[in-house]
Amino acid sequence: MSPTATESLDGFRDRARKFIRANLEPAAPSVATSLRGGRSDEEELAAVTRDRELQRLLFDAGLAGICFPREYGGQGLTPAHQAVLNDELGGYEYPSHLQSPSISQCGPVLLEFGTEEQKREHIPALLRGDEIWMQFLSEPGSGSDVAAALTSAVRDGDDWVLNGSKIWTTGAWWSDWALCLARSNWDVPKHRGLTVFMVPIRHPGIKVHRIELLSGSQEFCQEFMTDVRIPDAYRIGEVDGGWTVGVRWMFHERLGTSSPLVTLSGGSHLGRSTDPVAVARATGRLDDPTARDLIGEARTLELVGGALSSRLASAISGGQMSDQAAAIGRLFSGVAAIRRTTIVFELAGAVGAAWTEDDGDAGEIGTDFLMRQVATIAGGTTEMARNVISERVLGMPRERTVDRELPFRDVPRSKR
Repeated sequence: MSPTATESLDGFRDRARKFIRANLEPAAPSVATSLRGGRSDEEELAAVTRDRELQRLLFDAGLAGICFPREYGGQGLTPAHQAVLNDELGGYEYPSHLQSPSISQCGPVLLEFGTEEQKREHIPALLRGDEIWMQFLSEPGSGSDVAAALTSAVRDGDDWVLNGSKIWTTGAWWSDWALCLARSNWDVPKHRGLTVFMVPIRHPGIKVHRIELLSGSQEFCQEFMTDVRIPDAYRIGEVDGGWTVGVRWMFHERLGTSSPLVTLSGGSHLGRSTDPVAVARATGRLDDPTARDLIGEARTLELVGGALSSRLASAISGGQMSDQAAAIGRLFSGVAAIRRTTIVFELAGAVGAAWTEDDGDAGEIGTDFLMRQVATIAGGTTEMARNVISERVLGMPRERTVDRELPFRDVPRSKR
């Protein structure tokens, strides 16, 4: 079952289909997500363990890392091959915990900026499911301005010492490694004094605190780093060159599940996407003209999102558009996700406000509605996406800032 660099799409589809039918289970319906909660720690850890096993199964079958180079454990194939795999996985289990940010963001950053030793050690481990990676980007006091990072990295001989805090890291409590953006130089403007490191999450000096959301979920985490000592061999890219790494890092973050590196079941989005038809059926509204209009609108958003993702991927890879055009997809996905969640809430009617376990597909819709704004925040805010589109895609004047050329230590900040 070993792939070849010239494997045809038809041959690949046949190989993938045979493996999936013989080795994977049908996807079990679940209402438990990182935003809804509803799953105990034991159940969550069991799900992560199963996803590691699934990733290893795919790896051993030559179906992991489809677009990653073969010298680092990938298959060296094309995005079209990845799309075929996703299509064949429709309705089957797949390793969802390992796709974002491990494979969609951290993997390509390692591939583009890591040393040869880093790539050979970590990318195969990531593709086998041995390592799950997170991103230490957001900070409690920085909002969407990741370049304003206050987490410090101080050189000490052949080591670096990290101090600071990162936040909103989904799944950090069950993950292994993280990419961390830190302040290595306070005497230059903020974009010029950053460095990226890879950090083992269970390293001495790192404390992971879980954050309880209004839904009861505790998947989001805040990390506190106190005198965390790591070797210079863990540095990604040049000293003070972290913004160069960061720009590409955020490009991959904006791609999210539209990335050609990501394995999904039938092209679905990560996590549970409530089916409007199922909700209308559960509430007895399938014949309601208003409900049918809402279902049509939701389906239209889905179709447009898929077409837009394909168009952007083709234009960016072909050089017709800048890689910054990924922000267009990010903006659409955030706005569309909020509208789609609202549509499902409207379909649920009174059950959206009060439900029982007997309400089936219409249950928990109210929780989704309360958490809907996350879609415009996670993965880079839609406000930042609008800035990127206006300035870097459309060429409009840059937003005025007063701290662009100031040494970062002289930038006014709130007292903490």
